[in-house]
Amino acid sequence: MSKIKREPESGRKVWILVFVAISVFCIVFFSARGRFATPWASGAVITALAPFQRALTWASSQINGGLTRFGEIMTVHEQNQKLRREVEELRAQNVKAEEFSAENVRLRELLGYKNSATQFDLVMARVIGREASTWTRMLTIDRGTQHGIQKNMAVVTARGLVGVVTDAGVISSKVELILDPRISVGALVQRSRVAGIVEGNPENTIQPRLVHIPRNEDIAEGDVIVTSGFGGIYPKGIMIGTIRSVQNDSTGLLHLAVVETAVDFQRLEDVAVIVASREAPPEPLTPPSQTPGTETDPREKQAVGEATTMAMETALRQAGEEFKNAPPVAVSSPPSISSQVFAADSSPSVMTEAAATTRTSQERRPPSTSGPVPRRP
Repeated sequence: MSKIKREPESGRKVWILVFVAISVFCIVFFSARGRFATPWASGAVITALAPFQRALTWASSQINGGLTRFGEIMTVHEQNQKLRREVEELRAQNVKAEEFSAENVRLRELLGYKNSATQFDLVMARVIGREASTWTRMLTIDRGTQHGIQKNMAVVTARGLVGVVTDAGVISSKVELILDPRISVGALVQRSRVAGIVEGNPENTIQPRLVHIPRNEDIAEGDVIVTSGFGGIYPKGIMIGTIRSVQNDSTGLLHLAVVETAVDFQRLEDVAVIVASREAPPEPLTPPSQTPGTETDPREKQAVGEATTMAMETALRQAGEEFKNAPPVAVSSPPSISSQVFAADSSPSVMTEAAATTRTSQERRPPSTSGPVPRRP
């Protein structure tokens, strides 16, 4: 019975809802067309539509906001991609600028060495190859015979000795480093002038050693090692490195020193090849210091000496010209014997005059010489 009663009540509720919905629809429809102009109808329509209008407004605002945010996100994404590309370009440019700056520093260093080492003719070269198996023994440079490179030419940097050219090609050459145990370089201890040989150390591939040093010779840690010039390959006076430690060899009769090279072979990029070597010009002489108050100008003394020399030369030149331009002077010959005899036979007055003439001519006669008679002015 309860179920039968509930079914008519539920059906009645459905019909009421349908009627209300139709009524609302009709009211909305006719109010929209202006059929109902009564205030209460308009108010009812506004009240009935308010929830729907709020929902539509919220939905439209959400849709507009979503579209706006989506457009902004797309714009930001495009700007982000553009900025990423600019950052990558700037990073690449920064890397290039750093490489150019480092190369500029290296080349300036080599150029300064070239200008200071006037006794050498240098050809700049770049390291273009190093093999893993011979990393500490051999490298390849981008200069060859067409650039004037020949075998057995020394290779240096601004810091010191690198090695020697062992194979010269047309456009490239191979350089054997002083770290190679097969290479030997005549060396001198700069402080004590002790001679020895620098050679590669098989036990330490980055630090060569100075060998053949007698125990009684004066060498110590920190001494500078330079080339001795013996052998004709390496010019004298090129920096090799400094002594790091000194020890005795296996026999106990000789010293053996570990040398820390001046060149960093792990960062070797640009080198210079010595194609010609001359004796270094002597340093200019500097005058000794003078006591205050007694300073003299060397240039003033030189000027006075030059003026004195010129005055003497001028006086001698004028005397020579006057001697050449002087008129000749006739020299009277002495009277002959016949004239003297004739004078003797003459009267006393004539004899007196002849004697005076003879005495005058003798006084004017110059002393006898082996050369010609000089003319008096």
